[in-house]
Amino acid sequence: MKIFAQGILAVIILVFGILWFQHPSSLNTSHMQTSEDLSQYSQATFAGGCFWCMEHPFEKLSGVTAVISGYSGGDTKQPTYNEVSAGRSGHLEVVQIYYDPSIISYETLLDVFWKQVDPTDEGGQFVDRGKQYSSAIFYHNEKQKQIAQISKQKIKNLKIYDNPIITPLIAFKTFYPAESYHQDYYKINPIRYNYYRSRSGRDDFLQKTWGDGHKDSQTYKKPDDTTLQKQLTDLEYSVTQQSKTEKPFDNTYWDNTKEGIYVDIVSGEPLFHSKDKYKSGTGWPSFSKPLVPKNIVATDDFFLLSKRTEIRSSHGDSHLGHLFADGPAPTGLRYCMNSAALRFVPKEDLKKEGYEEFMNLFF
Repeated sequence: MKIFAQGILAVIILVFGILWFQHPSSLNTSHMQTSEDLSQYSQATFAGGCFWCMEHPFEKLSGVTAVISGYSGGDTKQPTYNEVSAGRSGHLEVVQIYYDPSIISYETLLDVFWKQVDPTDEGGQFVDRGKQYSSAIFYHNEKQKQIAQISKQKIKNLKIYDNPIITPLIAFKTFYPAESYHQDYYKINPIRYNYYRSRSGRDDFLQKTWGDGHKDSQTYKKPDDTTLQKQLTDLEYSVTQQSKTEKPFDNTYWDNTKEGIYVDIVSGEPLFHSKDKYKSGTGWPSFSKPLVPKNIVATDDFFLLSKRTEIRSSHGDSHLGHLFADGPAPTGLRYCMNSAALRFVPKEDLKKEGYEEFMNLFF
């Protein structure tokens, strides 16, 4: 009898567990928390239908710190997903983007937005129907409103749609983060996300409208070793792949004073800005801070039998140089890099070479 009772209890627990995980509304619905203070960043709020599909395109952009799914545009306080998805709260599903305007502009965020939505559909977006899934731009100030108006007119001027563009510009009032199980859904549930997205009609529409232009162009990859040995000089290969160090005062960029950005010679990922470059007197290009911090990886290096901080690139895994705590204010840091690990892109070539997002830093 005792064994039978234990078996029944186990079945009950199993069934309850299955039901619990089958119904997202049963999960913890506390708002997503972040360890980083986001108040220092600018905000952009876009509605583009299902917020699952709107997180990924923005999270991958350099200069974007966080993308949070949530609700805006309604009057109901603290709305739930069930209320919003049923159209009872008056809110739209949105993503709120926290970004550094010194790295990425609001114009660039708008360019990405337009290439994720159908701006002619006032009844929803793709398979998701209802006002709660319609597209909208919530501007946070008059400057954003003006930029959004110009951006919308540019899209109209392209004349790529058969129907009128109806995406409204709405003054931002409040934002409520969605339940925790909605945040980064594409990462946590990739199979379900990809299944939903592939059948929603979104990708087919975007491909037909924009071709590959709607896809994220910021994919920085390391080529295979055979390709690298063909593309790189002996010095570039030995520095980036074998962690060697080039000669001081006898390298390409140690005394370069032109305006532009420095990218990884292997992957192309942006690393440093010319405005942060300074004369350190060491004979190597030195910078006080990185242009895109997430493209930089710091590791411990004991090669010289004393601990140093090695700097490598995130995507290319290239050895770049070392970090020292003897730099100028305000960071007090010196990113001492090898020219052989870098490629310089002049400011006038940024758009041509696919680094348009950084043009606002110079022009």
